Amino acid sequence: KLHYIIMIRNKLLSILLISLLLNSCGFKIVDKRKLVNFNIDQISTNGEKDVNFKLKNKLLLYVNKESSKIINVILDTKKNKTIKEKNIKNEITKYKIDIIINVKLINVKSLKEFEFSSARSGDYIVADKFSQTLNNEKKLIERLTEELSEIIFSEIIKKANDF
Repeated sequence: KLHYIIMIRNKLLSILLISLLLNSCGFKIVDKRKLVNFNIDQISTNGEKDVNFKLKNKLLLYVNKESSKIINVILDTKKNKTIKEKNIKNEITKYKIDIIINVKLINVKSLKEFEFSSARSGDYIVADKFSQTLNNEKKLIERLTEELSEIIFSEIIKKANDF
């Protein structure tokens, strides 16, 4: 019994020591909104309306209205839904969704352009109820869209200084 108490005490001390070391290491998360030095004048979209709508709203959250660097953004998205798995009865058990986005940035003043592409994919399980399957698909699309918006935002921050 005494051995058990000593083991628990040692584990607690090691957890406490590790957490103290990690918290005081000086690592600081950078708030990307403080790095924003551009203003988005216009966002044009082609392709998947629901994905484009979410991306557009996320990008407009981060603009700096006082910035002299004004850019236009053109988003072209494609969403592919394919069957990933089937069971022995040949019933679909998993779908895979790929979202591919081509982004074109245009500096309004200098007319310089920059293009890049990105893609994200994921899969979701077919549930017993159709409504749950639709919900699984919707959650996956939201997660992939969130990841893509972070990528787009990071790329715009990197390239805004080159304009």
